[in-house]
Amino acid sequence: MPSGPQIRAARALLGLSAKDLARLSGVGWATIQRYEASDAVPNGQHDKLNMIAHALEDAGIEFIGDPVSSPGVRLKRPKA
Repeated sequence: MPSGPQIRAARALLGLSAKDLARLSGVGWATIQRYEASDAVPNGQHDKLNMIAHALEDAGIEFIGDPVSSPGVRLKRPKA
């Protein structure tokens, strides 16, 4: 499960607004904002957090590191 910083970084890397991510994930804009405000893995409904993670992964993000102690994201390399 991604942390708040990972969600923020993934959105920035993709150039998405919170509203864009809400549309792509099916999760409300306010929920995304609340999750991004957390410095750790957000408390809440895990299904919504998974929906956000899957939308970002489908857009080309790979979550790396531990979501709390060493959170990171990167763009996936296209398959050759």
